[in-house]
Amino acid sequence: MASAPIRIGIGGWTFEPWRGTFYPAGLTQKKELEFASRQLSAIEVNGTYYSTFKPATFEGWARTVPEGFVFTVKGSRFCTNRKVLAEAGESVQRFVSQGLVELGDKLGPIFWQFMATKKFDAEDFRAFLALLPREEAGVKLRHAIQVRHESFHVPEFVTMCREAGVALVYADSPQYPALADITGDFVYARLEAGEDENPLCYPEADFPRWTEAAKIWADGGRPDGLPYVTEEVPSATPRETFIFFIHGGKVRAPAAAQELIRRLG
Repeated sequence: MASAPIRIGIGGWTFEPWRGTFYPAGLTQKKELEFASRQLSAIEVNGTYYSTFKPATFEGWARTVPEGFVFTVKGSRFCTNRKVLAEAGESVQRFVSQGLVELGDKLGPIFWQFMATKKFDAEDFRAFLALLPREEAGVKLRHAIQVRHESFHVPEFVTMCREAGVALVYADSPQYPALADITGDFVYARLEAGEDENPLCYPEADFPRWTEAAKIWADGGRPDGLPYVTEEVPSATPRETFIFFIHGGKVRAPAAAQELIRRLG
């Protein structure tokens, strides 16, 4: 059975310190997405968390990047940063209908991130998961959830996400507890513990571990040594795997993504 694609990237593509470190000297800002998308295989778009974009903007992004490149899109704060998630239906629909489908086959999962203060409320989270649409204008939508409070580390939440077909985001974070249980038909990992003091964002000695984990995820397995809530082993079905170097060590994140791509060969 063939492995699923492994997509490696960073958060966004506009960051001044990348000019001269990742981007060649003299490259215009207008050309940055074109350049980045030919060095990486995915980008997590974070601007959609703060504001909406016009359909033409998404269409322009899709036209700029090569075949096989994928954007993941961060869900709006107006959906996730609220006391009662069950009341987010209108905001969720407004978000998914803004023009995301113009990305076409370059649209990856929608990434919903919750504040670290948000605690697990089973009834409310079940209601939120039910609000996430499976398609928009005939385009399939996939969803990934990142929670950052220890109250979510219970089998009930993992089972809830698995039944909804929503992927839990595994985040290697120096600040927040992580969940590595596989609950969807794809894997979404955020490597957030990098440091700019490391030329490759993470220590070079860590890369064999992430290389092996990426291969195991893509083959449908479950890497050892990660923080799991349940003992349930997922079906051995190849899963498209997204890995982003993000937040920690942001200046060096592109170098890390390129190194992991090189090692995966």
